[in-house]
Amino acid sequence: MHRSRLGKSPAREQAWEIVEMNEELKAQFLEGMSKSAASVSVVTTDGPAGRAGVTVSAMTSISADGDRPTMLTCLNASSSALPLVLDNACFCINVLNIDQTEISDVFSSRIPAPGGDKFNAVTPQRLVTGAPYLSEALVAFDCRLISAERLGTHHICIGAVEAVRTAPEGEPLLYGMRRYLRAEEH
Repeated sequence: MHRSRLGKSPAREQAWEIVEMNEELKAQFLEGMSKSAASVSVVTTDGPAGRAGVTVSAMTSISADGDRPTMLTCLNASSSALPLVLDNACFCINVLNIDQTEISDVFSSRIPAPGGDKFNAVTPQRLVTGAPYLSEALVAFDCRLISAERLGTHHICIGAVEAVRTAPEGEPLLYGMRRYLRAEEH
């Protein structure tokens, strides 16, 4: 079941309509999304709540305007990294390079982490917020968490970008069609 927002009225703040998830629609949605390619990133955090990282494909810029540029990422509510991101109030979106499938697999827990710690697979460093950036990444967006909202099975985390670190060269690792992909020039 999913909740869909109907809107606000003076008499009530929010009204919710319960919508049954049609299994056929869900299967069609997942198949359709598999045909949409996205860059692969590792979202990291560190602070009083602890250090964590997780592989994601759901991240995007929101705006370059305002006091700071803004970005968002979506983290599964069952991810062990999510409560740490929320409590630390910071995260770094590390866009992976084409040759970093193993890093993606470690942070997605597809393969075991070296020595039991995902960060043993990378060389973490710090920018502004304290969230680790992966020195091997193509680009790292160091963000201060400014908003988070649960929607279905995920939390939408919005961050104000505090620093950006870009590698001098490289190509992004992509994921689509249920596998890693390489961008081609046309």
